[in-house]
Amino acid sequence: MIKKFEKYYNEERLFSKTDKILLAVSGGRDSVAMVYLFYQAKLNFGIAHCNFKLRGKESDKDEQYVCDLAKELKVPFYTTSFDTKTYAKKNKQSTQMAARELRYTWFAEIKEKNNYNYIATAHHKNDVAETLLINLTKGTGLSGLHGIKSKAGDVIRPLLCFNRTEIDAFIEGNKLPFREDQSNAETKYVRNKIRHKVIPELEKINPSFIETIFNETQHFNELEQLLEAKINEDKKLCWKVLKDGTIEIKIDKLLNLKPLRTYLYYFLKPYGFNDEDVVDVMNSLNKQSGKQFYSSTHQLIKDRATLILTEIKTNDKQEFILEKMDDFNILPFVLNVQLVPKEQLKTIKKNKKIAYLNAEKITFPLVVRKWKKGDKFKPFGMKGTKKISDFFIDEKFSLVEKENTWILAATNKIIWLIGHRIDDDFKISEKTKTILQLAVQ
Repeated sequence: MIKKFEKYYNEERLFSKTDKILLAVSGGRDSVAMVYLFYQAKLNFGIAHCNFKLRGKESDKDEQYVCDLAKELKVPFYTTSFDTKTYAKKNKQSTQMAARELRYTWFAEIKEKNNYNYIATAHHKNDVAETLLINLTKGTGLSGLHGIKSKAGDVIRPLLCFNRTEIDAFIEGNKLPFREDQSNAETKYVRNKIRHKVIPELEKINPSFIETIFNETQHFNELEQLLEAKINEDKKLCWKVLKDGTIEIKIDKLLNLKPLRTYLYYFLKPYGFNDEDVVDVMNSLNKQSGKQFYSSTHQLIKDRATLILTEIKTNDKQEFILEKMDDFNILPFVLNVQLVPKEQLKTIKKNKKIAYLNAEKITFPLVVRKWKKGDKFKPFGMKGTKKISDFFIDEKFSLVEKENTWILAATNKIIWLIGHRIDDDFKISEKTKTILQLAVQ
């Protein structure tokens, strides 16, 4: 078994002999087998154990066993405990998801603090089959068919070359003690139900079911790599990233991609959109602009000729009161401010992002806020007033540009549609003595 283990981690290039590996060890048979394989292979490793406080004294006994194991093998040991149920309730998660989040966050901290190269978990072939069946039951794309990858970032699974039977034989052959989690026998959890009820029935049809599924997941993984390469190549035809991070997707180019639903799914999936969202987006492509879609992190807007994808900003404050000149630095964007005597200003740049204002006509406090429906101003060079919404139409603003537009205003008077046009009443004239120069960075 040790030879198969060494051959696997070398062929998969999981780590090198000189790397320092942090083993995630629960005390169960799988993680104990992993510890002894690393030990027998004379690799550089440490042991990390999480006590989730879910099984009372049994959880504490697990922790003590893993601690004793580390001492016996004379390897570094790290442990922590969590109030998992409270964390799950606070974050509205299942207990399993809460435990997963807690342990991987802690593992990453230990890894960085102690200079480990990788974190190793004891997943094996049976776990791959269980995960694939869970994904199929809940619904999944191609990415859910590769099961568990042998390497994902800094997390490695060096036991994926073994099945449950092989690990049991290794444990028994070496007479290795381990801790048995009685909850693994309960079928109230989806994974346990599949492990104890579904897979045994499938093995009656195909005794080599676990090996078959594992081999299939390897094919799916290769197919996914080919698909991603094709998706990324065709993305260039319709995808444009602007300087501010906004993404524009050209609808006419997008419609030429077949099958459209698959392309859209893989385009939008990294931004938190699911298959149901994709269908809704597809149905909006030939309709009037203005439709908006949201994931937990991003907003997608159907504009005239493009889909506009932007990150949802955490700072949603809509108004900032400026009591004095120094207060311009409280804004959520950079606005450079200068008071300049008119005779010292040699040139006036034709740049929408710079406003030259008659300082004598501006009195604090001022307000910087998002525009509102009904807002009016007198655009520079015009005699009459115009609704800002009409100005947007005339200047062909996109929906995202409208949403991101701020105004500088006095009590009841707009001074500057920031980054676009000043109000004519605040322009400099021959009588102006001091100029307030504002520039958006």
